[in-house]
Amino acid sequence: MSYSNISKMNFEVSEEQKIFLDKIDRVCKSIRDHETKCYLDEKSNDRVIPEFGEIGMLGCPISKKYGGLGYDILTYLFAMERIGQEGNSLRTFFSAHISIGQMVIQNWGNEEQKKKYLSNATTGNSIMGFALTEPDAGSDPGKTSTKFEERGDNYVLNGVKHWVGNGTFAKVITTYARGTDGKISAFIVDTNSEGFHAEEMHNKMGLLTVKNAEITFENCLVPKQNLLGKIGNGLSVAFSALIDGRLSVAAGAVGVMKDCLDESITYSQKREQHGSVLAKKQLIQEHLATMIVNIESSRWLVYRAGAARQKLHDYVENLKENDVNWLSLLDRENKEYSSLRNRVDRLAAIAKLHATNAAFDCANRAVQVFGSYGYQKTSRVARHFLDSRAIVIYEGANEVLKLKIASLEMGDKYTAY
Repeated sequence: MSYSNISKMNFEVSEEQKIFLDKIDRVCKSIRDHETKCYLDEKSNDRVIPEFGEIGMLGCPISKKYGGLGYDILTYLFAMERIGQEGNSLRTFFSAHISIGQMVIQNWGNEEQKKKYLSNATTGNSIMGFALTEPDAGSDPGKTSTKFEERGDNYVLNGVKHWVGNGTFAKVITTYARGTDGKISAFIVDTNSEGFHAEEMHNKMGLLTVKNAEITFENCLVPKQNLLGKIGNGLSVAFSALIDGRLSVAAGAVGVMKDCLDESITYSQKREQHGSVLAKKQLIQEHLATMIVNIESSRWLVYRAGAARQKLHDYVENLKENDVNWLSLLDRENKEYSSLRNRVDRLAAIAKLHATNAAFDCANRAVQVFGSYGYQKTSRVARHFLDSRAIVIYEGANEVLKLKIASLEMGDKYTAY
């Protein structure tokens, strides 16, 4: 990038973006008390789908052609940042439905698949999920043991997935299975399919308004037209989905930090100890200052990665418009695509690693500022603490992301995992 291009970079929102983000803010505030109640009761928030659906958030980055708002990646990340202030539980619903749900079909699906599945998902008539993780294949999806075979006009899937976000009520999921040749392929699965079973996972430490499921495929029939992409390129589909998932997690983490800071400032300015308010204590200000630095450093990493992701999206969309065999073009030695993809992969990993570690640190500091009041799940900071523990694990455990970042810098021959 030239110096002139750098000087023109800015992430200030436009008037159109501001109007949309104001709508997000109003809905977030309107459901806040209900979200708290649902969290304590460990149940889904039944107001999320109708109220966010009314303002179009359920299809924010999806093309208007399929019922979405057609917003760019950065606008979507701005929205996820605001939603993140209400907690990772709420944000995870959107990540599963949009980032690793709808966007996977928009990015890799054919026209018939996009028309069939996206138009219902953007309105909320159909909620989506993403089923990649298995009991023995988490950070290493290449070890997927779920299998598929051809049978007439169908593929038959057998295996188990777990930690599927929205899995108890999603009508459509994307999933991944290994063929008889050992290669992994991606599929769109209607959850009312024969041989599909979902069971809620209980006893979670946090994310208590998210409904995670363990899914079992028992000779599950999937029509051949529901193959996503090409046979054998399932890992490419999965890894691109994880890039978008990591970006939404990182954006939400910025929102978590912002709420932890706001709550800590408000509380410390009114709570008195040893003759003065907490906000005047130097060690309390050290916590607040660290939160502020965490927010600013994370925010710009997320925005920069989002801008790179938009550039990759635009490149691929241009391929689609100009060549019906665009999938084959990605398979070949395409240096421009590889360069763009590796850059966004690296930046998304950096953003997710930094922002999630920072969010957990901020939540921990916020609980400390609140003292005993912060140790109850009725406090927002306690819920942020519990939920933020999960985000350093999912969408790529942070230890694995460190290996990814280093190997992407040095080259394939230094891959450590």
